[in-house]
Amino acid sequence: MEMTVRRRVLGLVVAEGILMVAGLVGWWSSRPGGLLVVAQVLHHPVLFGLLVLVALTAAVIVGVQNLLFRSLVLVAAVLIGLLAVPISLFAGAGREVTMNEAAPDRSDLHLVVEEGAAMIDPLWWVYVDEGSGLTKRRWHVGYFNGDASTNALVEASWLGPDRVRLVTGGEEDTQVHLVDLTPVNGEPLRMLSRG
Repeated sequence: MEMTVRRRVLGLVVAEGILMVAGLVGWWSSRPGGLLVVAQVLHHPVLFGLLVLVALTAAVIVGVQNLLFRSLVLVAAVLIGLLAVPISLFAGAGREVTMNEAAPDRSDLHLVVEEGAAMIDPLWWVYVDEGSGLTKRRWHVGYFNGDASTNALVEASWLGPDRVRLVTGGEEDTQVHLVDLTPVNGEPLRMLSRG
């Protein structure tokens, strides 16, 4: 019986380690120039954090005999889980792709705009995706928080195969931002952050 308990605990600890590695790979892939498909599948910090917490809690419950300690661990895990859900909901609503346009004369580069919200503030993320399929890489071009109308993204467009034009502001305070890209892989030479 003791050997079965050890195997279960070891299996849960191994599962926890695999989840942590998967979460780290997802985080690493979400950096500028990271693999987009890997980031989309594995970069979910709240989900992976909760799965690691479940595996760790299960390992403690299976491996520890003290009922009081097991109960305290279970209560703490449930409280952490209950706190994580509202925090993840308030962190921002889901994003929606509102633009995906190929660069002129370059089908391997796409200008992508995603829109979302943080409570009541509209948010925009601008990317350049390079490549296709499993090797597609995502470069961050800009982030815009529309809490002030001067920071709102009004337009995103190509000015050529290696230049992006972004327009921010309202009717009175329009600003044009040009972002040059490296001709080799579409990496932006700078990243904008407004708001």
